[in-house]
Amino acid sequence: MSEASLEKALIGGGCFWCTEAIFTGLRGVKSAQPGYAGGRRENPSYEQVCSGATGHAEVVEVVFDPREIDYGDILRVFYTTHDPTQLNRQGNDVGTQYRSVIFALDAAQEATARAVTKEIAESGIWSDPIVTEIAGSAVFWEAEEKHHDYFARNPETAYCSAVVAPKVAKARKLYRDRLKA
Repeated sequence: MSEASLEKALIGGGCFWCTEAIFTGLRGVKSAQPGYAGGRRENPSYEQVCSGATGHAEVVEVVFDPREIDYGDILRVFYTTHDPTQLNRQGNDVGTQYRSVIFALDAAQEATARAVTKEIAESGIWSDPIVTEIAGSAVFWEAEEKHHDYFARNPETAYCSAVVAPKVAKARKLYRDRLKA
């Protein structure tokens, strides 16, 4: 498989540890890298982003093979594995850095994002309105190495046990047919 045939999605569903852990396990996903996007500071640190002062969101850059999983399905997984009805938060993680956001990397992604958002809103999965921001392309700043594969390396920490593990379990149940072997 050539690199040229791979595509990217840039999504923020609250804490990037959860989002990365969910997408890493899906067939067709080649990588899921945690990072930051949508803010004003170049190459921000985790501490700077957590302060809320940079305008960045915690995001994951998902690199995928569209022959195995398409962009619309990436977004369907995204919408069903975090709460897109919470404005600037996911659970106890509060602030714009935890906002639900899709950075559409081109016009086709934006059209797909709007269509899938409408589909999910009309499906009744969520009783409250979806507040996910659909934004244009943004610079992706990769997170520090200690945040990569965080859940896989730290499953016993309190946050991972209480927050990440249930989301990963939900994704594995919902998307059993899409998991890597």
